[in-house]
Amino acid sequence: MPQPKLIATAKLPTPFAVFTMRAYRSADGKEHLALTLGDLAAPGPAPLVRVHSECLTGDALFSLRCDCGFQLRAAMEKIAAEGRGVLLYLRQEGRGIGLANKVRAYALQDQGADTVDANHQLGFPADDRDYGLAVHMLRDIQLCRIRLMTNNPAKLDALVKDGVEVVERVDIERGRNPYNEDYLDTKMTRMGHLIGARGEP
Repeated sequence: MPQPKLIATAKLPTPFAVFTMRAYRSADGKEHLALTLGDLAAPGPAPLVRVHSECLTGDALFSLRCDCGFQLRAAMEKIAAEGRGVLLYLRQEGRGIGLANKVRAYALQDQGADTVDANHQLGFPADDRDYGLAVHMLRDIQLCRIRLMTNNPAKLDALVKDGVEVVERVDIERGRNPYNEDYLDTKMTRMGHLIGARGEP
């Protein structure tokens, strides 16, 4: 994957902290964000990093069908509490299949398919994301040793394979509710996500 280009930088005040926001454009024309906080080169534990794929329905529309919005908020809170860290926000909606196809997948789930089978019925893999972009962005901000907030071992493996040193995986299980229980259980049983069968850790 060609290296994304840094195109703009500004401050982003949030309820949690004032982040530095960097906008990148990838070769396909999509624009992605890196939110950084604090001195990432300071001595001490490796910075917390969350690699978060866009979820319009969960992040912006408060959907209870997934746990994405809950994870996004938790990640920003954790980074703010430590005073340093990075949130990468990647434009990979619907685990890479796009917004309209995600809505189509939801319709299939309403008819009884799980999240994996719904993607397959639409002709997509269960997860069509590419984390090479995240690796390039981490390198651009000169960060190669991290503590990764994720429940997804495939995400961790992809970063490590491309040379990122992940010294710790930090659980980020949030937002289980009656609308997403089957979805979360499917991610655990069919996609290998490291989440509990009930409740939060």
